[in-house]
Amino acid sequence: MSVCLELERIERQQLLTAVFQPLADLRLGNVFGYEGLIRGPQGTPWHNPMALFEAAEQCGCFQSLELLCRKVVVQAFVAQRLPGKLFLNVSPDCLSQPDYRSGRTLEAILEAGLDPRRVIIELTEHKPANDYGLLGEAIAHYRKMGFTVAIDDLGEGFASLRLWSELRPEFVKIDRHFVHNIQQQPIKTQFLRSIQQIAENCGTRVIAEGIETLAELQAIKDLGISLGQGYVFARPQPQPPLQLPQETLDLLQPGNKVSAARLTAKACAERILQRVAPVTPDTPNHLVFQRFRDDTELHGLPVVLDGRPVGLLRRHLFIETMARPFNHELFDKKPCTLLMDKYPLVVDKDLSLHSLSGLLVHSNRQSLVDGFIISDNGQYLGMGTGYDLMRELTEIQITAARYANPITLLPGNVPINEHIDQLLRGEHAFYACYCDLDHFKPLNDVYGYRCGDEVIQLAGKILERVCNSELDFVGHIGGDDFVLLMRSRDWQERCQSVIDMFDQLVRPLLLEEHVRAGGFVAQDRRGQEVFHPLVRMSIGVVRIEPGRFVSHHEISRAMSDAKAMAKKQSGQRLFIERRQLPEAAYSC
Repeated sequence: MSVCLELERIERQQLLTAVFQPLADLRLGNVFGYEGLIRGPQGTPWHNPMALFEAAEQCGCFQSLELLCRKVVVQAFVAQRLPGKLFLNVSPDCLSQPDYRSGRTLEAILEAGLDPRRVIIELTEHKPANDYGLLGEAIAHYRKMGFTVAIDDLGEGFASLRLWSELRPEFVKIDRHFVHNIQQQPIKTQFLRSIQQIAENCGTRVIAEGIETLAELQAIKDLGISLGQGYVFARPQPQPPLQLPQETLDLLQPGNKVSAARLTAKACAERILQRVAPVTPDTPNHLVFQRFRDDTELHGLPVVLDGRPVGLLRRHLFIETMARPFNHELFDKKPCTLLMDKYPLVVDKDLSLHSLSGLLVHSNRQSLVDGFIISDNGQYLGMGTGYDLMRELTEIQITAARYANPITLLPGNVPINEHIDQLLRGEHAFYACYCDLDHFKPLNDVYGYRCGDEVIQLAGKILERVCNSELDFVGHIGGDDFVLLMRSRDWQERCQSVIDMFDQLVRPLLLEEHVRAGGFVAQDRRGQEVFHPLVRMSIGVVRIEPGRFVSHHEISRAMSDAKAMAKKQSGQRLFIERRQLPEAAYSC
């Protein structure tokens, strides 16, 4: 079979699969949107999109294939009810064709039930865009239909800088070449700093592509770039994640260590759910008006068909419309679908409140005032409002601040004890670790409290970095004392890594002569000159078997004993209590 015939078969049978890669909002720490990409039939050369489009260009079916790809992407995006924006790839040379039928992309979007305001047309360069005038007219046409524009691969390609100047896009994507190992290459840092400055002056948001490591992510964040994309968040996949990985969240939100998740288990959209009885699409408008009239607290009324939300009646818009002369006579007996918002914000009940707040920021203002719909796998559950969300987040933040250690912002004694008791109610063993800094007081006396706080903060960051955020818990008792509650299988290796990493990273905070000498001379409590070794970390570990301990009080005493043994050891600073302690050995 010839290449062209095979492509014809792929188009006719629509043998294409949409995959999505999330874009992260680096300031808010949530998913901003998704880039929709395409894959050809699995197990064929056309699975690779570059090969697919090169063959299409040779066979003269590039435009029809690209339009089909957009339809497939849009339909898959809507079917999964993905949050945020959709970045839809469009070739500039395709748009610039005089015979190109305008409006076909919008038709596909409206047919799928997607709000055009959520779509960002991403211009991808594969060959030169020759007619800038015609291209500019096409982009202006897209903007009139509600789309915004992004330019892909800035810094690569034929004319990306000129495209930026001519089209004034809302978004520009930095080519991954300038992101790769940026933390090690000052030239790349200077380049991106200049691009970021230009973008701020032009009112354009920069997207850093190809972020693959946490080090690259940290460097990009430090430059003030607001959006990022890359494997560090997720690879392109048919069913992409709705939230960012925990390790990236920890990096993006270093000041929010005591989070809602730690204090309230899962603070998700279901937490602010309000049960609102929906109406069906055939409900006449006079009954809707009666609902709003009888319930002054009702700001939005969901429209549901076969259990799935299809729209939202917004109180102020509905009443405003019905209040106009003769509109009661005109609309009373007609179905409510005529006056409903066909593109309301719909979120899943398991979406975190933090991610939800980011969605509301980027959605229309009506969603914040009139509310949004909460669903369960596409099935209607109820409503949520911006007021309820802000109230819940405020309460969580107050609770977090109340129980956080002020130096590290890690969970303090109350959440530590609550987490221990929670683990005790489970049926699985875990490891309780007491982490303590040896020789910390002499360091505090010689270097001052500011340096002492920096050392404590360093210890907290190392503990967070080494531990598995999904399985382990890090708490700060106070002073130089920390607690690890570990369920990771490689807990021992992680504890040893903490000790080793602290030894290495604490040295830049100390004087070189003290590091070379392995310590310093200072007066002890009696006023005597004494040599004090460098500050270091010791860890005492107790294995907690199900049913062996009753409360956090017992475990606290067991950990303290293990810590004391760790501090007594010479050389090895990781002590593991291996004795078979009798049941309730530490009970009162």
